[in-house]
Amino acid sequence: MDVHSIATFLSASYCIVKDDGNILKTCIENIVKLKYNILKFKTIASGAMMNSCFFIGHRDVNESLLPKLKETIEYLILEENVRHFYIGGYGGFDHVAAHAVIEAKKQYTDITLMLVLPYHPAERPIETPYGFDGTYYPEGMEKVPRRYAIVQANKIMVNTSDWLVCYVRHGASNSRNLLEYAQRREKKGLINIQNIAEQESTK
Repeated sequence: MDVHSIATFLSASYCIVKDDGNILKTCIENIVKLKYNILKFKTIASGAMMNSCFFIGHRDVNESLLPKLKETIEYLILEENVRHFYIGGYGGFDHVAAHAVIEAKKQYTDITLMLVLPYHPAERPIETPYGFDGTYYPEGMEKVPRRYAIVQANKIMVNTSDWLVCYVRHGASNSRNLLEYAQRREKKGLINIQNIAEQESTK
């Protein structure tokens, strides 16, 4: 059994330990940190690529999604080697997703959070928001007309990301169109998708 398997086994077996609660909680947190550090070491040693994730969702989303987003982000970090997160910052879902990643950065210090810019920063300067590591203007956006800028920037991010985490439930919206575009790419093995809205509907 390798060290990664040992960490996973310990993490799954903590429930048989009886303690006063605080010590048990500390033990669990240390096991998660151990698993994370093992994953980082294996990634560096193997030369494996660090994966990226883009977020997209509806504007009318509130903080009730935060626990599920935190759970999803931790899964991507620990199990899928995702280290780079990209968010557009234009709606409620983007804001909640940013909140979740910023919280994760406190524990997983090597992950990055970038704000995707649909407009050239020279044309529309913007300061890096709190908790973000910087801004990102996708390559090839210079010649895109302004009225198509947001849609095209989102499509470029889907084309270049390993994961798409979304919250799409409306039948007709830009988020739905982008999800359907991503699903066509998923069938070709070009991206992985988690639609949190679908996970809610199956409960």
